[in-house]
Amino acid sequence: MQNIRLCLLLFISSIVSLQAQQPKRLNSSEIYEAVQKLNVLGSVLYIAAHPDDENTRLISYMSNHVKARTAYLSLTRGDGGQNLIGPEIRELLGVIRTQELLAARRVDGGEQRFTRANDFGYSKHPDETLEIWNKNEVLSDVVWAIREFKPDIIINRFDHRRAGQTHGHHTSSAMLSIEAFDLANDASKFASQLKFTETWQPKRLFYNTSWWRYGSQEEFDKIDKSNMLNFDIGVYYPTKGMSNNEVASLASSQHLCQGFGRLSTRGTQQEYIEFLKGEPLDDSNDVFAGIDTSWNRIEGGQAIGNIMNDVENNFNFVNPSSHLLQLLEAYKLLQNVKNEHWKTIKTKELKAIIEACAGLYLEVSADTPTASPSASVKLQMEVLNRSDSKINLVSYNLSTLQDDISKNMELPSNQRINFEEGITIPKNTNYTTPYWLNKKSTLGVYNVQDQNLIGLPETPRAVFVDFNLNINNTPITITKPVVYRYSKPDKGELYRPFEIIPEVSASISDKVFIFENDQQKDIEVIVKAGRDQIEGFVQMAYPNDWSVFPQKQKIEIANKGDIQKVVFTVIPPKNQSEGLITPIVNVNGEFYTDELIEIDYAHIPFQTVLMPSESKVVRLDIEKRGNNIGYIEGAGDVVPESLRQIGYNVTIISPEQISPENLVNFDAIVVGIRAYNIVDELKFKQKFLLDYVQNGGNLVIQYNTSRGIKVDNLAPYDLKLSRDRVTDENAEIRILNPEHPILNFPNKITPQDFEGWVQERGLYFPNEWADEFTPLLASNDKGESSKEGSLLVAQYGKGNYIYTGLSFFREFPAGVSGAYRLFANLLSAGKEDKTKLKN
Repeated sequence: MQNIRLCLLLFISSIVSLQAQQPKRLNSSEIYEAVQKLNVLGSVLYIAAHPDDENTRLISYMSNHVKARTAYLSLTRGDGGQNLIGPEIRELLGVIRTQELLAARRVDGGEQRFTRANDFGYSKHPDETLEIWNKNEVLSDVVWAIREFKPDIIINRFDHRRAGQTHGHHTSSAMLSIEAFDLANDASKFASQLKFTETWQPKRLFYNTSWWRYGSQEEFDKIDKSNMLNFDIGVYYPTKGMSNNEVASLASSQHLCQGFGRLSTRGTQQEYIEFLKGEPLDDSNDVFAGIDTSWNRIEGGQAIGNIMNDVENNFNFVNPSSHLLQLLEAYKLLQNVKNEHWKTIKTKELKAIIEACAGLYLEVSADTPTASPSASVKLQMEVLNRSDSKINLVSYNLSTLQDDISKNMELPSNQRINFEEGITIPKNTNYTTPYWLNKKSTLGVYNVQDQNLIGLPETPRAVFVDFNLNINNTPITITKPVVYRYSKPDKGELYRPFEIIPEVSASISDKVFIFENDQQKDIEVIVKAGRDQIEGFVQMAYPNDWSVFPQKQKIEIANKGDIQKVVFTVIPPKNQSEGLITPIVNVNGEFYTDELIEIDYAHIPFQTVLMPSESKVVRLDIEKRGNNIGYIEGAGDVVPESLRQIGYNVTIISPEQISPENLVNFDAIVVGIRAYNIVDELKFKQKFLLDYVQNGGNLVIQYNTSRGIKVDNLAPYDLKLSRDRVTDENAEIRILNPEHPILNFPNKITPQDFEGWVQERGLYFPNEWADEFTPLLASNDKGESSKEGSLLVAQYGKGNYIYTGLSFFREFPAGVSGAYRLFANLLSAGKEDKTKLKN
């Protein structure tokens, strides 16, 4: 049965993945649900810190059962986490997690918003979090979200009263929400926002609590719940054929890069929210008690409500177009409503219902997925009226043109009409790249100055078409973004966003180049054309004490999308040094220094991201022993590539290749991050790895989480993982055993080797271990006890078992010299005597 459910989830997920790529088209049940939602003028804002923090059960319940307009405000985009599906980290991971949140909202019916807060990594206290975030800036963004969304109800995911007891980001999200609840209605606070919006006072604020807040269900059952509301969030939706918790499971399963794919659940389930502040509930179990969420809420809304309630109560599932006259009458009345907030929201919803009931198919597809400014693009427009209603296409307007293109033609029932239009992308059109990455950010906050962009999940599309229609003598405009529609024989019809890119971009093959001596290296630069007929030259910017030859190289690329590779010889200085190199492409006097990065996963839309094209070069004073390294991959990192940078021959070992015959060929075996959490086969292969050590091998295991370990014996001796971590990347490192060979051979490790580390020292350190282990380093965050489990070494038989929670997977991509030197020592463990014999 479990396998059947898993297959069902995967099938439904594949459908969601497909729909994530193409425009949404409503069936009769979905139109009916949209009508129900149109008739509710109430809103809920759910607030937490990261992607995956949101309670999809409650968001789905508020959106699909209560029918309220519901949004999730994630303060960050999850940039500081790990990636279980690919190599992207930091900014690119934030792009993926943004899209996964949007995918989740497409499932549970919510909307998505953000602040400018940068997920800088785990934080142990809100004081640290708010200092790094610059509290005032992120607080202003929470106030902005409240003023813009205008929620009646705010629900916090986390408890503002638990400072220091959980992730600092979590507590901070609740603390900021508590403060913003009052500030949003104060015109003297963040007054510059009021040029674009107005003040707003939410009615109530809640905390979404549960048994985990109190440690166990038993403890939760004991507490006084008189200040709490509870809901059965296991309600069943016949129009969906799923229960609320099934919808929620499917929504949370969109967070694939965090390993959140899971089985769906069904049946009764209670959800609790604790009242914190606002208007009293007066013993009601309704979050909207005393709030009119009907059309009577707004002046002029009663007449609209009378029409729309009749449509809802007598909805024609067989022929939704029978309601068009009523819908159009409601639309005309709505345009006279003075409340601009609800007028804007409900006009958008009502247009979508009218479009669906009329069976209108409006699509604009470009002949290319990308174009650069000043480029010519052919657009294929398809217009189709699949109802018996009288619909005229009066004109259409392209965002790239000033004037409408007149058509004045009737759309016959079920007869497809196609137009082809050639356009030129204006030279000043902005590139389609995540707006929050356009300027250099600080550690805690993304640099976004345009108030109207702050909080948006994506960069608004630059090219779109307004279709000006007349439906039964009612003028209505429906806007469609330009897309790229294509097909593949093995996948069928596919969609991609149409994107504006530079006419040329450049990338360097690796983000870090380690020079283990003063020998020169050839570094390849890849230049990609964003249009036809690119001519120019490329040169390199580099540190003063380095040399690059030649100074510049000519490029000629005939066709858009093609690449040209050029090779520069980079000569390091004699002594240790580091800096950045950047390719600069000159085309007709215009300089281009960005790299075009493509992110392509099935469960999210195709993404193009422009980032500064730069790589770190490091002249490193390093020695190493051994050459052949076997690497068992875990949750995704660039450690193998990093080790190749310093001259190791690295072979990726698949789980089925873990055997005594294969392992004996390697000087050391490295296990990737979280491998023991996600690689099921290690349960059966661990004995071979431990035998390898016992027979003289060198095994280096990187961090795993304490939950979900796949093996019974992680180490040959007792070893217990914990949640201990040191999040301050500048925390003092104390060397516990200065004479230990790993700290002296072949490189002498000193405190200087721990300078320049990024994001953290390490995570999920063991906190209990057998006497056979020797701890080598100690560190701690401010105000905490010493943590000595970051690097443990034990001799087992003839070999060395090494467990490390140090964040090498973050330090290598950042080119941290000391991290390379220390890791080389780990790989060289046990080879001291052999070296002496050779000498």
